[in-house]
Amino acid sequence: MSTGVLITREPVVNQQRAITANRLIVHAPNIATALQTLEGLRPHWPTVHPVFISFGRLVPTAELLAWQAPESALIEIPAPALQYPQIQELVGQLNQAGVPLALSWYQPGAQWPAEVDCRFSLADSNKVSSPMGAPGLPLAWGLADVPAFEKAVLQGYTGAAGWFFLKGVTPAKQLAPSHAQIVRLLNLVRNDADITEIETALKQDVSLPYKLLRYINSAGFGLMVEVQSFRHAVTILGRDKLNKWLSLLLVSASKDPAAPAVMQAAIARGRMMEILGAHFFDKAQLDNLFITGAFSLLDVLLGTGIDTVLEQMTLPEAIGEALLTGEGVYASLLKLAITSESFLPDQMRAQTDALGLSDQQVSEALLQAVAFADALSFG
Repeated sequence: MSTGVLITREPVVNQQRAITANRLIVHAPNIATALQTLEGLRPHWPTVHPVFISFGRLVPTAELLAWQAPESALIEIPAPALQYPQIQELVGQLNQAGVPLALSWYQPGAQWPAEVDCRFSLADSNKVSSPMGAPGLPLAWGLADVPAFEKAVLQGYTGAAGWFFLKGVTPAKQLAPSHAQIVRLLNLVRNDADITEIETALKQDVSLPYKLLRYINSAGFGLMVEVQSFRHAVTILGRDKLNKWLSLLLVSASKDPAAPAVMQAAIARGRMMEILGAHFFDKAQLDNLFITGAFSLLDVLLGTGIDTVLEQMTLPEAIGEALLTGEGVYASLLKLAITSESFLPDQMRAQTDALGLSDQQVSEALLQAVAFADALSFG
């Protein structure tokens, strides 16, 4: 069923490219419908980081005053709307009600009320080279890549919103030794090697057992007991489920201090595919869907071509097809997960309808995926 509302997302990062917030762009026919959808998503709301709520091209209305936003939410006010007296009044009323506010599409001369607190200003850095004079902390948007981000920081921006950090990677021809070790470990699990052999490989890097158990015991996994050892994990999870969590070791193997933002994106893709995949596949394939999404950014995370990584791994054919050719039974869900990271609701609509999914199903999966990824510690 179509509600006419779709949600896309992007991260907000600081000058070190660490995620500080998530930004949700609500594509809706009007504010009332947007708020109705957001209210239905309250049980799935991400809580680790603040959440910017953008209503896209919509002009805010007084209906915002009657809505109790989640505690972590910031409402964006588009700068072009400030020319209207009723919007100036609404901004003041929201501020008096204690609603955190941000200004989007800032342009020099935007008339933000002086008595109203503004937490952040988002500006298209292609149009606003310097954010001097912007209310709140200035965030750049529309960045092409990491060099553009570094330039924006030099010009006075305190961070950015968007996916610029996924672009501009030059793949290496082979895996780094530490990455190759994790690939070997994954292959041992996939090929049903003896537990003792897997434990020996796991302990060759002292950080791996610690990271693996930290992931398994995270809030997102929801176990009732704490897993104490690798053997305990095999007993509790089984090899198929454990393979999913060992895959996290590879996704989190990058030593780049900015890698956590990419890891969050990769894990969110995987979790979104896993949730939506339950409508189409049996339980035995859901972990493979998670791995497909999580591995879709391995080239960025490891600085190595995806084909270089996959040719050294024992993976189901459907995963390789989706990642290498964009074809196969998992490809449509991967494309949907990737499109949820764009400002292209028309493409997202086409993919949602083609899969026979409802807007509510897709939006719930998106928020659950972000909350899940945020709950994992990538430090």
